[in-house]
Amino acid sequence: MKKRWWLAFLILPFCIVSVVWLETQHFHKENIVYDDEQKGLKKQIVIYFSHVVAEDTPKGLAAQKFAELVEKKTNGRVKVEVFPNGSLYSDDEEIDALLRGDVQMIAPSFSKVTELIPEWQVLDLPFLFHDYSDVERTFTGEVGAQLLAMLDQKGIKGLALWSNGFKQMMSTTHPLIHLDDFRGLRFRIMPSAVIEKQFRLLGGEPIAVPFDHVYRSLEKHEFDGQENTISNIYSKDFYKFQPYITISNHGYLGYAVMMNKSFWESLPKDIQQKITEAIQETTKWNLRESQKQNELQLEKMKKNRNVYIYELSNEEKEKWKKKFAPLYQQFKEEFGDKLLREIQQK
Repeated sequence: MKKRWWLAFLILPFCIVSVVWLETQHFHKENIVYDDEQKGLKKQIVIYFSHVVAEDTPKGLAAQKFAELVEKKTNGRVKVEVFPNGSLYSDDEEIDALLRGDVQMIAPSFSKVTELIPEWQVLDLPFLFHDYSDVERTFTGEVGAQLLAMLDQKGIKGLALWSNGFKQMMSTTHPLIHLDDFRGLRFRIMPSAVIEKQFRLLGGEPIAVPFDHVYRSLEKHEFDGQENTISNIYSKDFYKFQPYITISNHGYLGYAVMMNKSFWESLPKDIQQKITEAIQETTKWNLRESQKQNELQLEKMKKNRNVYIYELSNEEKEKWKKKFAPLYQQFKEEFGDKLLREIQQK
């Protein structure tokens, strides 16, 4: 009996040491797996993409399309987090946030870019484009490349020009058809010297209001009319407050897709290439889809008995164009006519 007791006494320390060793190895292996996972996570690049419109608008849909393409093309190495509806920054804040590096990507309207680069005012000139073919040629051609290159000096990498659609006029009380119909009315505008002059030529009072404040301003009856695309009018229910819509196609709403330049330059070359491929594919898709969406939603609004839609005749458009002629002359005097000639060439 004593012999067995002494044998157990001798074996017990060995068993304890063995158990401790096995537990240590198990713990060590678990830590190795955890560390590997952490290293994998650190390799993933996350891009915050902030914009101010709804997810179901041309820009909102394009942002999501871009995010999907980037993740697919990089096999998950890059993840684009999209923040719509001004949930991160308003359109008054987003450019500064980009320059600070607080967000990596934004897509402000052309009008917002004019605050940085006045030459971009060319894109706010009324009746600049005749149709969507003109838009596509400008956005994806040499002029678009020139405009995007101007952003470099501001610490911004210009990636693409995206489309929303042609702008229409709308008002609270009556259709805007004749030039005198605008006189004395207050109009919400995007911050743009050209757009401000446009409404002053018509005898209206322009009021700059950030896009994410427009609905609240409409509820408070702070202005009488505005210009906007069908997709924005429809997705944001603006027509419920301003049911008189004039199909004028007088202006164009587009966006500059941009990235913080320092962040762009920090990316590996192969990732830059994949992002470039994704943005080019998305831009082609956006140009087609934005046209379809505006046309489809216009047809839906035509069926709404509470919405009154008037389409300008060619003769009425010519009168508007003559009224806006001084804007072209002022632009040429300030910036020359090179950009204008390149956009208007057939």
